[in-house]
Amino acid sequence: MKKKLSTDEMVKRLLASDRRSAARLITLVENEMDDHHKVMSLVYPHTGKAMILGITGAGGAGKSTLTDHLIGKFREQGNKVGVVVVDPSSPFSGGAFLGDRIRLQSHSQDDGVYIRSMASRGYLGGLSRATYDVIRIMEAMGNEVVIVETLGAGQDEVDVIHIAHTCLVLVTPGMGDDIQAMKAGIMEIADIIVLNKADLDGADRSLRHLQGALTAGSFEEGEWMPRVVSTVSAASKPEDLQGIDELAATIAEHQAYLRKTRAIDQVKYNRVEQELGLIFKDELQKIIFKGLKGTGKKREYIESIIEQQDDPYSVVKEVLNTYLLTGE
Repeated sequence: MKKKLSTDEMVKRLLASDRRSAARLITLVENEMDDHHKVMSLVYPHTGKAMILGITGAGGAGKSTLTDHLIGKFREQGNKVGVVVVDPSSPFSGGAFLGDRIRLQSHSQDDGVYIRSMASRGYLGGLSRATYDVIRIMEAMGNEVVIVETLGAGQDEVDVIHIAHTCLVLVTPGMGDDIQAMKAGIMEIADIIVLNKADLDGADRSLRHLQGALTAGSFEEGEWMPRVVSTVSAASKPEDLQGIDELAATIAEHQAYLRKTRAIDQVKYNRVEQELGLIFKDELQKIIFKGLKGTGKKREYIESIIEQQDDPYSVVKEVLNTYLLTGE
């Protein structure tokens, strides 16, 4: 019978790029097991050097196919690549469609590529705290690039900007008028807008809409203005692929901008601020629920709110004062 590895030994092996240890540690933090906090304390000093690339967009936009091509480009540059694919969770079971991504299997035998699917677990507010931890583990594993691919439905599409240094938003010509509706928010989300499937009808019209949305925005002098790159990431012949090299070059251009202007410092600050906020929320919730467990107070609070004898804000204030010992 094999001896069970200690947390310290697993982290030590992780730092030597051991894939099995990476898988075990990711499972540990996803399931919030007892050593979760210790693992992250050991991992954290070895993070912060990787480029984090966020890729989001509606289902069917071609994210996985494009991710596959970008992995190839980063590998050509000699970079080790980690990929986190965040899938939607069932609101009932907490499960997700976590099957192997068929289009990413071309890299499954490459020791320089590590791919992990994980569930968002219906986390209110978008990407879960575990997503941040998994990215940190991939950084500590020695990956110079970590790609985070999300469904791009609702909050996940917005929250990926809190994780990524460079954020790609994929749209397709089939989105039609939806592109017009995205004008107000697309510049806040995207560093690079990718018009994928640019060989479809309506691509030229969609490109004009996207460029119009950008020119209508206001940018300060020296500020990064989102780029629009047209791509065809799926084709029967390799020569029919389009825009992949241009996209890779534009990602490099944005990274150079972040370093030259020191904007990367603010990006990293924002990332840690968001990460810290998620940890505070989760840990406070645990404290509160632990205090309420077995007291019957939770049911009393809910019933008092339903009967309009109380309101949620007053209940939360009372609970916080009780279990966190805070005063007015």
